[in-house]
Amino acid sequence: MALRSQVLFEKDGVYIQVNVNSNTTDKDAHIPGKVYLMKKPDGIYIEWRAEEVLMLDGQNNADQEWAVIGSSLSVGYKPDRDSDALNMKAELRKKYNICFDILDLKSFKRSAPNHGWAYIIFILKDGTTFPALHFHNGGSKALLQQFGKYIHIKRSPNDNRLFIVQEHDPDMLSKSFDELHLFADSSGDLVSKFIKDPYTTTLGGFSKVTNFLRDTMFTQEPVTHRPKEVAEILQADQEIPGMEISQQEAGFEFVTKTKLPSRPEVKRSAPLTAQQWSKHMDADGRIKNVEHLKDVMFRGGIEPSIRIEVWKFLLGYHDWQSTYKTRTDERKRKVDDYFRMKLQWKTISEAQERRFSLLKERKCLIEKDVTRTDRTHKFFEGECNPNLQVLNDCLMTYCMYNFDLGYVQGMSDLLSPVLVVMENEVDAFWCFAGLMERVCDNFEMDQAGMKTQLSQIHKLMQFVDPELCSYLESHDSGNFYFCFRWLLILFKREFSFNDVMRFWEVLWTDRPCKNFHLLICLAVLDTEKSTLMENKFGFTEILKHINDMSGAIHLEDTLKKAEGIYIQLKDSKKLPAPVAEIIGLDVVSPSDSGFVASRERSPHLDLNLKENGLHTPNSGSGTTGNTPDDSSIEILAENGEVGVNNFFN
Repeated sequence: MALRSQVLFEKDGVYIQVNVNSNTTDKDAHIPGKVYLMKKPDGIYIEWRAEEVLMLDGQNNADQEWAVIGSSLSVGYKPDRDSDALNMKAELRKKYNICFDILDLKSFKRSAPNHGWAYIIFILKDGTTFPALHFHNGGSKALLQQFGKYIHIKRSPNDNRLFIVQEHDPDMLSKSFDELHLFADSSGDLVSKFIKDPYTTTLGGFSKVTNFLRDTMFTQEPVTHRPKEVAEILQADQEIPGMEISQQEAGFEFVTKTKLPSRPEVKRSAPLTAQQWSKHMDADGRIKNVEHLKDVMFRGGIEPSIRIEVWKFLLGYHDWQSTYKTRTDERKRKVDDYFRMKLQWKTISEAQERRFSLLKERKCLIEKDVTRTDRTHKFFEGECNPNLQVLNDCLMTYCMYNFDLGYVQGMSDLLSPVLVVMENEVDAFWCFAGLMERVCDNFEMDQAGMKTQLSQIHKLMQFVDPELCSYLESHDSGNFYFCFRWLLILFKREFSFNDVMRFWEVLWTDRPCKNFHLLICLAVLDTEKSTLMENKFGFTEILKHINDMSGAIHLEDTLKKAEGIYIQLKDSKKLPAPVAEIIGLDVVSPSDSGFVASRERSPHLDLNLKENGLHTPNSGSGTTGNTPDDSSIEILAENGEVGVNNFFN
């Protein structure tokens, strides 16, 4: 404890949860610690210190760029120099510690009543969102009551779990206690690079926004106008087709609420079981009642034990009407085709490679990415893991299969879960090729596919939640570039590894509509609406907050909310033709008003719904949506070098 520091409050039994990947099930490491309210010479500080940090699965230095909490924000114990083991343990303890000045606190979220262990999520003024602190032995209310002595706290009128810290005003501090008693204890150059080259900065520079904000933005004097280069870039939004973004100043927007039907509460079900799957095969191996099977998969996903078989159908490796015999014959052909293509690049000599610069560049890029793809997962952990070579070979062979596209960073993220499920090089390759057929437009160098999707999110948001859309526009975020990584690799880094597999198989059913992943984006933003708007986050804070959400998004709640938004749109009597087209509804008899009567042309889906009284009929947004119980921060290497090759640096 620092010299001359005074402990105002302390409580043990306070845990953070860290997700640890596994090739079978998700594991949550519960790290115990103590929370302190400290009076130091320079202010009042909140600290959480780990008591013990277990050696997490696959933890190694190569993946420190994806740490849970930024070391720049940590205040840890003095390293113990007695041995290498103690040094490593001390470093791990330091990694998870939290420390910040209470005056830097912008807001915090409390757990819902009857949630179980009470938890608090702290959000700083710069957008930093810390992992939830879970109070296993109580004490959360007592801590917040101590807050009331130093800061003024106001409950959000839109989200009763969110509390906003008002500007420091000693005369108003007593009001904080009234709010807290309601609880039940249960610019710079990188900005230009980000806008101009989102591929590079979204997965390289964007994820380094923590360091950028600390080193660049937050050391400058406050400005009342946008930097010139930022203003010029933000006015160039016509590069995204069809996107018209208002550049009005905050506070002067005229927002018209869209009269959408009330949002229903959607129920989800159990995953498809091996017994259900086998019952839908006839004697020859043909799949019966495919549409019903897809409904079941959409509603609950697939049991892990049968993914190795079912994914082959979802990704086009097998035809739904194929038989046992035709599948066996087809696989033999695919094995031959795969090894023929693999031999093409394997037999290129060093002399040939020197004259084949494009292949050499792709080979180097693949080798670089493979060494850092999902290395915390058991399937890929270890320095001499043979599965890394399989990952490398599949990606190199894909360069021969689709030489026009070749390899672009991000593809290794997409192949990794497929290889984990298939556990076979040939099967993984052909399933990956089927997956790339779905998302190949994301990786085109002209970024046309990505720009189209960003424009579509904007159109959807304008209709579903014009209030939030207007807020984002007035805070330089109406281009939705902060969604770039979500779209590029299908939320691969936003959900836990097993949740990603569940999410993808749900998405591959093509239910309940076309472009359902765009509605997932809307659902996530709907959940975070109160946090973004009531904290008055600007451009950099929004980027930082979105970055910190990695690994902390609750999949099932998000799927239910996204489907609820789809049903609202489908049932809307005045749906704009562009919106109807985005989600795959027929455009029928356009009227002079620009609205259309719509009918569903997306796949049939048996809906299991119940009206949710929490949502009002005149608004498409729900500010009372669930917030993840945990939140995590993603810190990458500090090198801000530009270029497509730095997506995942």
